[in-house]
Amino acid sequence: MEKNFEEKEKRVLLEAQHLWKSYGEGEAKIDALADVSLKIYEGELLTILGSSGSGKSTLLNSLGAMDKPDKGSIIVDNQDICKMNDRALTDYRKKNVGFVFQSFNLISELTAEENVALTARDAKIVKKVFEIVGLSGKTKSYPSQLSGGQQQRVSIARALAKDPKLLLCDEPTGALDYETGKQILAELEKLVRQHGRTVVIVTHTQEIGKMSDRIIKMRNGMIKSVTVNDQPVSAASIEW
Repeated sequence: MEKNFEEKEKRVLLEAQHLWKSYGEGEAKIDALADVSLKIYEGELLTILGSSGSGKSTLLNSLGAMDKPDKGSIIVDNQDICKMNDRALTDYRKKNVGFVFQSFNLISELTAEENVALTARDAKIVKKVFEIVGLSGKTKSYPSQLSGGQQQRVSIARALAKDPKLLLCDEPTGALDYETGKQILAELEKLVRQHGRTVVIVTHTQEIGKMSDRIIKMRNGMIKSVTVNDQPVSAASIEW
């Protein structure tokens, strides 16, 4: 099925090859990743599905260079990030990857604008990303003055301010109510469909896969299936 997606002339942005990651020793040893290989294509919306303990967050952290696999390679721009030293990895994260987490991770003492400015490449992009996420009127607000959905949109704006090649989202709707969660999914959908970004969503909510270009299902640290979705539906239309 990956071949079919390649035939649509999508460029490979990242390729992970034979990733292994274990925790514990002896009988307590757990393979969080067990020979995982995948490609991420430029301009796609990819959903990685799995229950708690399936390895999906470990995979996301590996792709974002926040965790290093025990074995395997992750190729970006003809470089294996698994072989980079700490300084090079920091530079990779800074320039290439934006992160959106279930917990918003905003600094409470800073305004929304100041939170976003922390990662911005230049001052001009701060205004632009607030326009993208529809919060132009909330730049001077503190996190405590914002709803959960607004705080998550600020975290998306903060991730975008780096102008990353890849946006990695770990359960981005997990701390939100149903309607607010759908609004956040619509924002992520817009980033891909209107702004050409590459977005990966890790979630246990299977219905989210319906809005994606591809769905990867994980279990016990392994990829069990990769499905190409030729007719993604809108975020507004999915229900769970």
